Amino acid sequence: GLRPALTRRSSDRFGRFTESVARAMGTPWFLIGLSFFVVLWMTYNTLVPEALRFDSADIGFTALTLILSLQASYAAPLILLAQNRQDDRDRVGMEQDRQRAERNLADTEYLAREVVALRLAIKDVATKDFIRSELRALLEELDNNPANDKS
Repeated sequence: GLRPALTRRSSDRFGRFTESVARAMGTPWFLIGLSFFVVLWMTYNTLVPEALRFDSADIGFTALTLILSLQASYAAPLILLAQNRQDDRDRVGMEQDRQRAERNLADTEYLAREVVALRLAIKDVATKDFIRSELRALLEELDNNPANDKS
């Protein structure tokens, strides 16, 4: 009852969060910001007095390397989660497109059958010209029939 809906809601919330993080990581601003952060980190830890440094350039900026590794280790799964959600949305969209195409095909086939039925029905309907010609023929026949003379 309540548990699956709650789990689904929190899972969806987490999915939206991962998508927003992955989307943000794919922007130029993120790359510029990360580059600025790295340059600032390296500049600070290279130029300030050694007593104020918190990550030494002598040992290869170990803390910076760990931070960037941690960021990368989270980035890949977040991007994969976002991609999976997009694949799910695409799959649903394709299914809806397929159903719509089936309905359109069924409607088109129905309309084609109706057009054929109308053509067949119209073929059997007498036109005004046909009725006029038949009436003229009957009138001429009545005029030419000697039994109709009243004299």
